[in-house]
Amino acid sequence: MTDLSRPTLPGALPDKRQVAASFSRAAASYDSVAALQRAVGLSLLEQLPTGLQPSRWLDLGSGTGHFSRILAQRFTLASGVAVDIAEGMLRHARHEQGGAQYHVAGDAERLPLRDGSVDLVFSSLAVQWCDQFASVLAEASRVLRPGGVLAFSSLCVGTLDELRASWQAVDGLVHVNRFRRFEDYQRLCAGSGLEPLELQRCPHVLHYPDVRSLTHELKALGAHNLNPGRPSGLTGRARMQGLLHAYEAFRQPAGLPATYQVVYGVLRKPHA
Repeated sequence: MTDLSRPTLPGALPDKRQVAASFSRAAASYDSVAALQRAVGLSLLEQLPTGLQPSRWLDLGSGTGHFSRILAQRFTLASGVAVDIAEGMLRHARHEQGGAQYHVAGDAERLPLRDGSVDLVFSSLAVQWCDQFASVLAEASRVLRPGGVLAFSSLCVGTLDELRASWQAVDGLVHVNRFRRFEDYQRLCAGSGLEPLELQRCPHVLHYPDVRSLTHELKALGAHNLNPGRPSGLTGRARMQGLLHAYEAFRQPAGLPATYQVVYGVLRKPHA
């Protein structure tokens, strides 16, 4: 163990194992299709408090290490820790020399770090996969030093609504990942004991020439349908044709839209 580590609780929920496995498989293809992830992460970086100079930062849900490298370049005197639930992502980041001094497998709801060990927790488009966001906030508060900052981005209800509505028109089954409401983020942040500096919801709309381009990208990201109750087996030709037809109703001059409702939050741990 490093001086940052503490024992983690044994066992993981089946859905967490599935999330970890899906993103591990996507490690090699992730960066090639991560335009939204890059844009959202850069926007989150711009929202960090002016003058913030952490001596140690945590990239939570670090993935391939893209933002670990940016954090290392921005905070040249600080040390960094990258934590991700997907071992495949961590291996990829280590191979690419991903910015952090430590690459640790861990769960955002049970962080493998000591109390008061970091000044910045940066987490972009990762915590939407956590069942208990209150636990994420509590763990961030625990590992932050007084005055430390949690900066996160996530997804909320309204994300991929075009795809969801098109599937509903076909068979009514669960084909699209579910996300918590923005109001839940507001309530949980307000009750976390952390001081909210920023909490907002911003839509990001991407356009695709066809549905298959969208679904291929989701699979390459590891972010395809991970919900319980999702259909098993291959999608039949008739249902796929029905999806293509239904999604055409949303077509715009730029192509088929896919809307992501992104939550940005910046919170500070009080000094008291």
